[in-house]
Amino acid sequence: MSHTTNEKEKRKLLARVRRIRGQLDAVERALDNDATCSAILQQAKACRGALDGLIAEIVEDHILEHIIDPSAPRDDPRSVAAEELIEIVHSYLT
Repeated sequence: MSHTTNEKEKRKLLARVRRIRGQLDAVERALDNDATCSAILQQAKACRGALDGLIAEIVEDHILEHIIDPSAPRDDPRSVAAEELIEIVHSYLT
């Protein structure tokens, strides 16, 4: 089952991946140009943060698409637990 069934979500995720690719290219340029260790580490940290954000977004979308029943009331215990899980994922990854 594909994660990106929603075309808008797919475009959003692909845009994130392209930004991450640009950040990785910046790390490569920094290495090629003999940048300082701190500059390279700062670029690498930005990449890691961007990847963590991408992962959090995919996990959230998965929970919303495949775990929560959209017809269930918002106060349904499973829906509440899923929303709490989304918050936990975001707190650890972003």
